Amino acid sequence: DQSPKREYYSRGLGSGVIVDAKKGYILTNWHVVNNADEVEVVTQDERHFKAEWVRSDKATDLAVIKIRPEGLIEAPLGDSDKMEVGDWVMAFGAPEGLSQTVTAGIISAKGRTTSAGDASYQSFLQTDAAINPGNSGGPLVNMRGEVIGINSAIISRTGVNEGIGLAVPSNMASHVMEQLIANGKVTRGYLGVVIQNVDENLAKSFKLPGTKGALVSQVADGTPAAKAGIKVGDFITAVNGKP
Repeated sequence: DQSPKREYYSRGLGSGVIVDAKKGYILTNWHVVNNADEVEVVTQDERHFKAEWVRSDKATDLAVIKIRPEGLIEAPLGDSDKMEVGDWVMAFGAPEGLSQTVTAGIISAKGRTTSAGDASYQSFLQTDAAINPGNSGGPLVNMRGEVIGINSAIISRTGVNEGIGLAVPSNMASHVMEQLIANGKVTRGYLGVVIQNVDENLAKSFKLPGTKGALVSQVADGTPAAKAGIKVGDFITAVNGKP
């Protein structure tokens, strides 16, 4: 079967997770709320809330919805960096409109990027917990019930679950959410370099001490990297002493 793999995103109906009950903040995906004239949130006990505001960040496919903080229950955010491949997880959401659905699986991989969107801002958790259209924006949780990811997309030949689900890590979501709440947008720092991974052949030809690091292949003029003195051919093995 030579049919191409694609990333699928659902629109119009999605999931979300209340992360601050006192202030009424809900995390979801940018693609769930993008271009919506009106956003309505339906809670588990069938209460309907109109969004007071919606702020989103396309680069990370994240959005924050603010609703009236009335009798809400929040889910705690966990530390996604502590998750390891093989850890059990559960995905919550409304696949195909079936609300309050939970599926189980493991963390299949970390640090995934896709051909859709800007890979510079992607570092997905990959899971085999079943994710289908309507799951988008819902939480991926660890066995302590902590939200460690926001379910975002699937890689599939058919548009339905094939066991490759992608979630935005909670640490990235938390950072983006803080900026969206405070400023309404996300401001990012940048280096201005193009780097490449190093294999053994490259290490030999450049006489590098090993393969663990990043080789600078381009430095753009006038960028922070250029001003800091980073040059083409530099081999970066640590930042501030951290490998």
